[in-house]
Amino acid sequence: MKTVEDILRTKENASNTIEPAAMVIEALQKLIAVNLSYLVVFENGEYTGIFCERDYTRKLVLEGRSSRDTMVRDVMTTELPEVTLTDTVEDCMYQMNTRGARYLAVFDGGDFAGIITIHDLLREVLASKEQVFDNTLANSLLDSEESGKFF
Repeated sequence: MKTVEDILRTKENASNTIEPAAMVIEALQKLIAVNLSYLVVFENGEYTGIFCERDYTRKLVLEGRSSRDTMVRDVMTTELPEVTLTDTVEDCMYQMNTRGARYLAVFDGGDFAGIITIHDLLREVLASKEQVFDNTLANSLLDSEESGKFF
């Protein structure tokens, strides 16, 4: 099974970073520019969390705050579930499912290595669907269609 390291190897170099002192409006503009759902927050070169669309909607919009007057540090997510480079796709799916997360922080010996998203995992599952899904449902539908019992 593929590992976190395999997934990170296929991702482009991250240009989706922001400082915690940046205003949320700047973060939103950057999200649009990089066409992603999250930004990695670094302060003095150290990973401190992420800012994502969910942070914006739940911690800003629903609380009536202004994106022009609120800093990223005030609404960012700082406690993501963590995985290592050797964890598998299955390990990641388990972490996301049990923790209700859409993002996982990846560490390599204590050093930040990247972010794994739920979309990364879905792409991996779809790429290896033959190993994940059996053809039971498809065969059942084909049998039903051939016998005239198709929906």
